[in-house]
Amino acid sequence: MLVTLFWLLTFCALYSYFIYPVILLCLARCKASPPQPDNHTSSTNTAPASTDPAEKAPTLSLIITAYNEVGRIRNKINNTLALKNNSHEQNKSPELEIIIASDCSDDGTDDIVKEYSDQGIKLVRAPERLGKEHAQLCAIKQAQGDVLIFSDVATQIPEDAIEKLSNYFCDPTIGSISSEDRFISQSGDVVGEGAYVRYEMWLRSLESKVGGLVGLSGSFFAARKDLCQTWDIHSPSDFNTALNTATQGMRAITAPDVLGYYQDLSDPSKEYARKTRTIIRGLTSLSRNPQALNPLKHGLFAFQVISHKLMRWLEPWFLIGLLFVNFMLASQHSFFALTLVLQCLFYGTALCAHYSSNIKNNTAAKLIYFFVQVNMAIFDASCQFLAGKRMSVWQPSAR
Repeated sequence: MLVTLFWLLTFCALYSYFIYPVILLCLARCKASPPQPDNHTSSTNTAPASTDPAEKAPTLSLIITAYNEVGRIRNKINNTLALKNNSHEQNKSPELEIIIASDCSDDGTDDIVKEYSDQGIKLVRAPERLGKEHAQLCAIKQAQGDVLIFSDVATQIPEDAIEKLSNYFCDPTIGSISSEDRFISQSGDVVGEGAYVRYEMWLRSLESKVGGLVGLSGSFFAARKDLCQTWDIHSPSDFNTALNTATQGMRAITAPDVLGYYQDLSDPSKEYARKTRTIIRGLTSLSRNPQALNPLKHGLFAFQVISHKLMRWLEPWFLIGLLFVNFMLASQHSFFALTLVLQCLFYGTALCAHYSSNIKNNTAAKLIYFFVQVNMAIFDASCQFLAGKRMSVWQPSAR
């Protein structure tokens, strides 16, 4: 019985990170690729171009959510105006409507936004502070664009991103797209190109080809306005939009040529708290949308939600169970004694990396430490969620 449980827990612990990607890879290779707009572009690598020169590009509305961003809002507006002016002057994309969705800011953010009203910046202030998604909903109701682009104040968008993003929606099967994140260190250098980020981007590209993304980049993504009419203010908008896209029979894809740059946290010690908040919000969303786990209703998308989301959130429980069962089996066979030693070395490396920057700088140790830290945050968030904690309002992280 214990041996069977050991192998079952081993399979579950390995599933989300190793087995699921292999299944995705096989499905992506077996699934027929949709017709491409031309022979030189691909919807999963670069933005497709319209084959009909008379086809009208979708109109765009950029919704920027803000709460007490007096220190950063001016820089974000100037970055956004540069996008608008560049697109207009080069005739690269349609007119861009810009909306700042204020979640009842009380630090002067709204006053700064009003200074730009003569340059086309529109302020939509939520009547009460109910969270990021509620502020977005208030803006959605007033947005005029066919495609809605969502961004955070902390995210800087390159000048060509809007043109590339707009081109994706010339494909009628695409309902929403996700940018790819690029982190900027406090010194101004682009970081975040490590093994884990490359792994996640590879996984996203596979999901794009199979059942669509199960979550978009919350800091910069876009969706057709029709898909935003069902907007759950208690669920993260990045997941809710992916779910709405799948429900409408469309695809949510990653756009590797549409980038969003944002700065690392000014206090790295707060990263754990940010992860915990994010996971609680994700668990809340899934509990409010259990139909997303039904393969009979959502097919491959539901399979991906189970594999990518649910199994990852169960990962720490699998690991704890595996360690406990392995301890019970260690005296019965040398193989189980060896696997117990390996587990202890694994967690011991993470512990040493936590207290030693020299060890943490080692690539293998850094990956182990990151993996353990993420699963500790998941475990913490799961316990808080089971205890009844929920999060709707949000406080932007200091960067």
